[in-house]
Amino acid sequence: MGTESPAVSPQPDHWGANYFNYFTEIEEGFQRARGTSLFLLSPLDWALIESWKNGGVPLEAVLRGIDAAFEKWRQRKSKTQMVNSLAFCAQAVLSEAQRMSGAGSARPAAQSAPFAADELRAYLAGNAQALRKAGLDEIADSLDRLAGESEQAVSDLESLEQHLTVLEEKMLATARAGQTEEQLLQSRRELDAELRPYRGKMTADQLTMLERQYLDRRLLERLALPRLSLFYLR
Repeated sequence: MGTESPAVSPQPDHWGANYFNYFTEIEEGFQRARGTSLFLLSPLDWALIESWKNGGVPLEAVLRGIDAAFEKWRQRKSKTQMVNSLAFCAQAVLSEAQRMSGAGSARPAAQSAPFAADELRAYLAGNAQALRKAGLDEIADSLDRLAGESEQAVSDLESLEQHLTVLEEKMLATARAGQTEEQLLQSRRELDAELRPYRGKMTADQLTMLERQYLDRRLLERLALPRLSLFYLR
């Protein structure tokens, strides 16, 4: 638990198709390593992926870590349980991220925009509609304005993602403020139950980030609110 989290930050030239496929690539990589293509990730798994993404952990480090964790598991003489969560791979992912950080590894730069302007416009407008139904008209109006500028936004996705991050933080702050004590307590109990078997495999920083991502994800799911980041355009 004393290991520091890797200082790996995404750089502007990493904003390409592979970067925006972060969630899908990790899901498919875990399914391949586990040997079960129909296996569905849990809310905890998705929160963990998001914590890696927000922490700037390279996609390649995550995929290598998953493979390394499963290789170690396969070498065990006794396999009493299947690997049923990405959390099993957390320490291996951290080790790979630290190794890549020390070696100066980086994801390749994008050669072209990963989204077409009409895809971007539909995504932003759809999220605006969902927020308007929830009574979040001010944020919905901002998304509609961005949807109208989608032709220009395709050429500067990093700037658009930063804008969407601000709007999502505003949406989350509003959602948190409306949460009852009982709802928050229930979410924490669910989190503790899912996370208990894996706490020893993560650092304190990882756990803190994962808990926050999990609670936010569950809150938005309960309120039927969308994620605004371009990472969810898939």
